[in-house]
Amino acid sequence: MDKFIIKGGKKLSGRVSVSGAKNSSLALMPATLLTSGISTIYNVPEVNDIFTMIKLLEQLGAKINFFENNLKIDTTNINNQVAPYELVKKMRASIYVLGPLLSRFGYAKVSMPGGCAWGPRPINLHLEAMKKLGAEIEIDQGYIIAKANKLKGAKIHFDVPSVGATGNTLMAAVLAKGTTIISNAAIEPEISLLAEFLQLMGAKISGIGTTIMEIEGVEELSNSEIINIPDRIEAGTLLLAGAITGSKIELENVVKEHLEAVLNKIEESGAKLSSENGLLIIDAENLSIKNVDVTTAVFPGFPTDMQAQWIAYMSIANGISTITDTIYPDRFNHVPELNRLGANIEVINNSAIVRGVKNLKGAKVMSTDLRASACLVLAGLAAENTTEVLRVYHLDRGYQRIEEKLRALGADIERVQTEEY
Repeated sequence: MDKFIIKGGKKLSGRVSVSGAKNSSLALMPATLLTSGISTIYNVPEVNDIFTMIKLLEQLGAKINFFENNLKIDTTNINNQVAPYELVKKMRASIYVLGPLLSRFGYAKVSMPGGCAWGPRPINLHLEAMKKLGAEIEIDQGYIIAKANKLKGAKIHFDVPSVGATGNTLMAAVLAKGTTIISNAAIEPEISLLAEFLQLMGAKISGIGTTIMEIEGVEELSNSEIINIPDRIEAGTLLLAGAITGSKIELENVVKEHLEAVLNKIEESGAKLSSENGLLIIDAENLSIKNVDVTTAVFPGFPTDMQAQWIAYMSIANGISTITDTIYPDRFNHVPELNRLGANIEVINNSAIVRGVKNLKGAKVMSTDLRASACLVLAGLAAENTTEVLRVYHLDRGYQRIEEKLRALGADIERVQTEEY
């Protein structure tokens, strides 16, 4: 098991490239199950969640070549429609194989998902959508068993705009007979990219990027290729690394439109942002961080996946800020660890009340989930003395060698093996 040792207080400078988006990759990869042949996804990050999805697709019979962030998936010989507990338990995104397997083969047996250390994240929206498309669903010994001779188009309304359920429904509906209308669909960039990939494969989809999507089912799809989008959460995390250390850094491979809510809050905190020659530049030199309240929301609102990092940033702001998570109300496992570093944070219901302190001070802290790990790294970069972040395997689920990127910017951060848990 690895940990990070961070000697804080270093200014950062230089340029770093943002990796491809993990969350969009995890939707694009199962989409290849909808057809036979070789599909290619470019700009895929080398992170553990991707390797888990590769193992899952291989379990189903796919042949995969992953080299230099380019992923070739051959789905010619898919011979298994069972997604086992041993793999699915590691990652909730495994549920994405349900829609394509059911749509192409008329059968899917998928373990109930796991992969997160916090919060109820029900899959009922996925299952209800499959039922409306004509599938028979039963839960047996921890597995979802879905059957359908041929899915049929339907009107599907989501009470909440779920990214996962929207993606799964899209993949199920593209081969269904007739027309499917999804209302209150998620409009995250990752969903738009998935829909564009399905179009390239031959699907008929309108309303991409809006809350109402219409899918006209087709008889078959063909393999295709697509360039993945940059990871907006990694970009936001790196921007806050610059802000929390009072530094000036440059990011390449960023889509600003995917980050507007985060960029607006960063500017509100007093940091300067600019664009030049395709780069996004943050200048936080001589910054006196202003306290800024945040409430998470579905896209285009402030992402819940940036909530923990924002709390770390506000922990050394001037004044009191309130960070409210409306998406996952109990996603605050990082708060006690930040308080170990000298932060002054109190959680009340689904809000964190952050009273800014002058300095954080290094200590041993423990990661509890992916984004909590990122926030502890940010805090460690700003803290006096040495911070040890344990259990960084959580971080490796979603950030491609982030310590190397931070080190390239001048951070004193080292990955070491440890027996500590």
